Amino acid sequence: MTAQTHQGFGRDQTIGDALAEMVRAFAAGGIESAPRDARLLLQGLLGIDGTALLTRPEQPLGDKAALIGDAVRRRLAHEPVTRILGVREFYGREFVVTPDVLDPRPDTETVVELALEIVRANGLTSAPLQIADIGTGSGILIATLLLELPNARGVATDVSTAALAVAERNAKRFGLADRTTFVATHGLDGCAGPFDLIVSNPPYIPEGDIPGLEPEVRDYDPQLALDGGADGMDVYREIAKVARNPLRPMRLVLEVGAGQASDVTDIFSAAGWRPLGRQKDLGGHDRAVAMEIHP
Repeated sequence: MTAQTHQGFGRDQTIGDALAEMVRAFAAGGIESAPRDARLLLQGLLGIDGTALLTRPEQPLGDKAALIGDAVRRRLAHEPVTRILGVREFYGREFVVTPDVLDPRPDTETVVELALEIVRANGLTSAPLQIADIGTGSGILIATLLLELPNARGVATDVSTAALAVAERNAKRFGLADRTTFVATHGLDGCAGPFDLIVSNPPYIPEGDIPGLEPEVRDYDPQLALDGGADGMDVYREIAKVARNPLRPMRLVLEVGAGQASDVTDIFSAAGWRPLGRQKDLGGHDRAVAMEIHP
């Protein structure tokens, strides 16, 4: 696929030809997931599933041709597929993502899994839990937990009002607007509580490591959602202070970077929290850490 060819696709070009050209272009551009990315982009832009993609290769692109050409250019510039399509699948559901929020990774599902495991272990699945999500971003954590725990209510905070707007949009998408309160604040400042469960996927990349990240992350995720300070621990230190005098038992589940679980645990232990468990990601790294604190 030449530079001139991928400036655009013709209306009469078939799905099969477009798929082949996209795979070639992405592979030539050094994108390791070329076949997968080409399929996902075509499915999303054409509004078809994987079966239709394979069984209707002779169908013309029609009025979606220009969109597909633009998507190819954007992916060759290393913009993630999820950002091009504007949606990210998370825990079996599709959430809206925009340039204002971190593009959630599958690893973040470990936070949900560990939180639900703790809730179930304490017999609280049907309880009217109060859940807080610090630095909610797209709102995937609070929305997923409220969907899984139908009697719970949530408070989602973020310093970015633009991010909160995306989180509210996702809450409305899943009928959760009346069970979620969104607050533009730092941490839980101004949020009354008390909370039974706190979750967060805070910024945890050491600032010196950000220039070396893959371009899909470095160039497209908000810097605010990545930068965890000199050692990546700044926000963890802040969160550890939010409940030094809790009114009732409180559990906390956090996403952490690879190799950070012990350091994060030490920060919270020093602030009076007790280790409760960990959850590994598919790569075998401790990706979610749980702590608890009692009155």
